[in-house]
Amino acid sequence: MPVINRIAEFHDEIVEWRQDFHRHPELMFDVQRTAARVTELLQGFGVDEVVTGLGRTGVVGVIRGRTDTGGKVIGLRADMDALPITERTGKPYTSENAGKMHACGHDGHTSMLLGAAKYLAETRNFDGTAVVIFQPAEEGGGGGRVMVEDGLMERFGIKEVYGLHNFPGQAAGTFSIRAGGIMAATDVFRIEIEGVGGHAAQPHKTVDPIVVAAQLIVALQTFVSRNTDPVSSAVLSVTVFNAGTTDNVIPRTASITGTVRTLDEKVRDAMQARLERFVPRFCEDFGARASVDYWRGYPVTVNAETETAFAADVAAEIVGEDKVERNVNPSLGGEDFAYMLQARPGAYILLGQGDSAGLHEDGYDFNDDIIPVGVSYWVRLVERAMPIG
Repeated sequence: MPVINRIAEFHDEIVEWRQDFHRHPELMFDVQRTAARVTELLQGFGVDEVVTGLGRTGVVGVIRGRTDTGGKVIGLRADMDALPITERTGKPYTSENAGKMHACGHDGHTSMLLGAAKYLAETRNFDGTAVVIFQPAEEGGGGGRVMVEDGLMERFGIKEVYGLHNFPGQAAGTFSIRAGGIMAATDVFRIEIEGVGGHAAQPHKTVDPIVVAAQLIVALQTFVSRNTDPVSSAVLSVTVFNAGTTDNVIPRTASITGTVRTLDEKVRDAMQARLERFVPRFCEDFGARASVDYWRGYPVTVNAETETAFAADVAAEIVGEDKVERNVNPSLGGEDFAYMLQARPGAYILLGQGDSAGLHEDGYDFNDDIIPVGVSYWVRLVERAMPIG
């Protein structure tokens, strides 16, 4: 089955919603305008129930099918928040909020799910209940976790949950997915090194924390190359190095910050334990002291086997089997939809954005041409998961 004709008919309307969201990006949980517009549209579609304030600023719409013989409830999730980036796309609908932009396509995700809600509320050609979930604070705030903790799954009786994200570099309108870990756990570490400061002309009287930190950064690269099973994906990247204030003083302290990305909880545990054990001992050999702070971020996004196969089948109905990659390589990026997948079985699928700037780049813009494909996927997923008769 190709793109649904009725959805193609209101493609332009969905584009208008998308570009309006793009003009007015909001960050983290502070998505009041976006949430209000989502609420207004859902109410206008005639959905059965609209709940606001879940997960602080999340919005949930409930759409009951023509029949409900089995009591099945499917959750569909989109994220609403933007990023603290100054936009440089030059588009006529460029961001009007200084230092904020939709650089990850959440404006497109929200609009596609609204399009699906409009269609499902019109047709109700399913047996059960569709719950459309509009989530704040995906970009670092853990809005998915907060919504789950607020009782999202229990309150609406959700049995399965599905997510979708656009993917630059993947052919426009194609899908990719995999069972198991598809997105990585995203952890952060900060290491504080304390040496002995002094005159830059007398380094022998100091314990130079810059030298210690530099050696440590090199040593940390062996965590993946020499201490992690080569078939287990992991990344350790040092991203911040701070030390010193002037050219003629060796400072007393230095700090480095970075991220650890893993696709397996055992590997995650091992990386953290090794970092906390190795760093103080390594620095002590140089005569310095070191402390490690380690913060666990989003968990691994794990797709359930059955729901992944089902999602791939639905995608193939829309675009054809040749345009669905069923065992895509996992990404080491993170995604807080992971919390929803911990609470309920489901699947997270990638929709090709085409040849565009990458996610989180100031030149990125969502590809409006893929909207009918994404909306059709959501609709057919509901209709196939809960068929009438």
